[in-house]
Amino acid sequence: MKYGYIGLGNLGGHLAMCLVRNGFDVVVNDLDRALAERHIKAGATWAASPAELAARVDHVFTCLPSPTVSEKVLSQILTTLKPCGTWIENSTNGRDEMLRLAAMAEAKGVRVLEAPVTGGVHLAARGEITVLVGGDAVLFAKHEKALQAIGKKIFHMGPLGSAAVIKVITNMLAFIHLVADAEALMLAKRGGLDLGQAWAAITASSGTSFVHETEGQLILNGSYDIAFTMDLALKDLGFATNFGKEFGVPLELAELTFETFKKGKTAYGGAAQSTQIAKLLEDTLDTSLRALGFPARLE
Repeated sequence: MKYGYIGLGNLGGHLAMCLVRNGFDVVVNDLDRALAERHIKAGATWAASPAELAARVDHVFTCLPSPTVSEKVLSQILTTLKPCGTWIENSTNGRDEMLRLAAMAEAKGVRVLEAPVTGGVHLAARGEITVLVGGDAVLFAKHEKALQAIGKKIFHMGPLGSAAVIKVITNMLAFIHLVADAEALMLAKRGGLDLGQAWAAITASSGTSFVHETEGQLILNGSYDIAFTMDLALKDLGFATNFGKEFGVPLELAELTFETFKKGKTAYGGAAQSTQIAKLLEDTLDTSLRALGFPARLE
């Protein structure tokens, strides 16, 4: 099977490269052709537009920044992708948006899998990210080898829409943990502790989390460079709070975190790193959270 990949940004670029590295025949496209140079050097071929790409492949992956962009790109894909082709969406969308976009595709005879990923850009680069899949079980089995190429752990969550719900839940937890970790590190700092030792002690304790062990290092370095923006965090937290209302679940921590990230966007801009939410507390207290020996980026 020949795959196309559209969207070669921080995340999609790594996912596409995983397909190329694992021997798949891949055609790539992005608004910025320069992002495709490494894929082309590794054996992928370039298409000048989503429609051109879809005409040359059997199935298309996308990884795009918003449902609006996904819809725009999908509309172009559907003009040329052959019936019985598959659209595999790695982007994070709301459940209702995902179902609406899937209906558009299926009306043209194109089948759909949602496959948002979680774990961070550094795991995507290593082919070790987690993939959350929603869609028909037979279709999932058809593309399982390609999904295994981009991720280490693959979870088929159920029908379309299921993956959107669990992805939003995992991101909601991550952002809550991030705000909590900033508060914990600030307590350690103001309590006179060595922050490097405090980070290590938390990591070895019942209070640790994936976010502490990864993004906590970027806070202590001061780079905050997680390759994920405030705007994306707000998008996902908005999905979470909407699910809370729909399912009748009070999400007090998620709503507080949502408000904190709104303050972060006001202070630093929507393009700022989401990990920079810790800087709100640093600036408020005029106290930096720095320690030696922590990386500027996760490898």
